[in-house]
Amino acid sequence: MQELSLSELNLQIKKTLEDQLEASYWIIAEIAQIQVNSSGHCYLELVQKEDNKVIAKARATIWAYAYRNISAWFARITGNDLTAGMRILANAKVTYHEVYGLSLNIKDIDPSFTIGEREKARQEVIQKLEADGIMEMNQMLELPLVPQKIAIISSKTAAGYEDFINQLSENEFGFRVHYQLFSASMQGEKAPESIINALHQLLESDAEVVIIIRGGGSQLDLDCFDDYELCSHIAQFPLPILTGIGHERDTSIADMVAHTQLKTPTAVAEFVLQGMAAFLESATDLFSTISSIATSHITSERERLSQISTAIAIKASKVNQNQRAFLQGFAETLAHLSQFQLSKNVSSLDSLAQKIKLLNPSHLLKRGYALPYINGKPLGSSKVKKGEEIKIITATQQINSEVKTVKHIKNYE
Repeated sequence: MQELSLSELNLQIKKTLEDQLEASYWIIAEIAQIQVNSSGHCYLELVQKEDNKVIAKARATIWAYAYRNISAWFARITGNDLTAGMRILANAKVTYHEVYGLSLNIKDIDPSFTIGEREKARQEVIQKLEADGIMEMNQMLELPLVPQKIAIISSKTAAGYEDFINQLSENEFGFRVHYQLFSASMQGEKAPESIINALHQLLESDAEVVIIIRGGGSQLDLDCFDDYELCSHIAQFPLPILTGIGHERDTSIADMVAHTQLKTPTAVAEFVLQGMAAFLESATDLFSTISSIATSHITSERERLSQISTAIAIKASKVNQNQRAFLQGFAETLAHLSQFQLSKNVSSLDSLAQKIKLLNPSHLLKRGYALPYINGKPLGSSKVKKGEEIKIITATQQINSEVKTVKHIKNYE
């Protein structure tokens, strides 16, 4: 067997590969790492995964001149820069260097494939949410007419958060809104879990509505808002959720399942303020209507009371006249009756006085009668005994006598 040096073997491998392989291949792979050096050359590590495990790996390069054209075209079509975690369809030439070994030299990248992969993943999440029956759950919640307590999920350092607060605090209406920030990561692989944790935290607050804001970024930065777990939590959250994530060209799934989607953080702030302004205007109109109705009713009642008062005065005047006539007649009748009764009573008294006069004992005594007394009391039917003293009074004399005999006689009829 012929002995070869390592360099000779590597050169033979290189020649064999060049002779046997096609000039280039279209390959599907995920970018595991990407780095652009100062000279403009791009160095990548490509991988293939199954069940989240790497089953193949290769180094790749895009030389500076090709990278300028490929990256610019890719960003223009997809709205994203080439970045780790992205699946690509690349046209690559297999190269083998006796010192650096096997690598791929990328000649072109098809941006439509990456767009299709992202859209395919999006559609799978949408279909799963629809199959779960939760796609429109948050939209069924009633949005408060005037939300006074707002929970905000955002990064404290995000420009979108600052814009939102400025718009909310310095509004032309002078409204004051209570808000509380629940800080979360708003991009990258950790963003969905971070936002979900913020949602769990704010359940213990007294918030009436939740606002998720970010404020722009590349499409890939915003891919976290297409995550199934995050969108599932948003859809089933018990409070209305408003989004102002910053998509200008398309809508994230988080926007789709939220109660209300707005393009930017400032648009969310304006939406909240306009809702308050509309409520204030409606309330003002209602108060004005109530005041007008009340004023009209009071005026009508005053007129009615005035008419009633006039009618009562007229009737009272007529009643007074009738009463005066009645009372005058009654007084005359009463005076006549009183005079008649008085005359009658005087006549009765005269008759009674005459009778009393006739019954006076002195009158009887003048007529010849006498009044007998025994023991200082009128005799009457008292029994008299022999020997008792009787006093007899006449009209002119008092006679004292002793009883000699007593004879009982029958009563005179």
